[in-house]
Amino acid sequence: MEVKLGIDKENRKGSVKLLSVVLADVTVLYFKTLNYHWNVRGFHFGPLHKLFKKQYEQLAEWIDEIAERIRMLGEFSPGSMKELLSLTRLEEDKGEGRAEKAMLSSLLADYEAIIRNLRVDIEVADDKFKDMGTSDFFTGLIQKHEQIAWMLRVHLEGNEKC
Repeated sequence: MEVKLGIDKENRKGSVKLLSVVLADVTVLYFKTLNYHWNVRGFHFGPLHKLFKKQYEQLAEWIDEIAERIRMLGEFSPGSMKELLSLTRLEEDKGEGRAEKAMLSSLLADYEAIIRNLRVDIEVADDKFKDMGTSDFFTGLIQKHEQIAWMLRVHLEGNEKC
């Protein structure tokens, strides 16, 4: 069925490409967070295990929202790991033997990278593709990612000696 949202097909496809990259980034971050949840060790194991669980559960919700936004625009979401890994702007991490601080720092760097990338994606979605809905959607994602980045930053503050 034809999609009639007031955005021409080429612009919708452009927005879908942006969304697909964001989907890939958030999926890689999801798996990194899940991996850290499984492999965290050390003095702060309990609180970090719970923190990482809460974060990967939030990321799972956001992954679903991003994929659904792609479907709203009339396209199919990338769904294989191979496809997502080819799109992501982030790096995977095996998580083996990572210290608590290194895990937190790695996650913080990824959240902040996603935030910076989303700021650019907002302008492209709005200015180039005339898709204010996706632009607004990205703004909401920035706010969600900023909150977690802040929480990670606070965990790292005062622990420079760890």
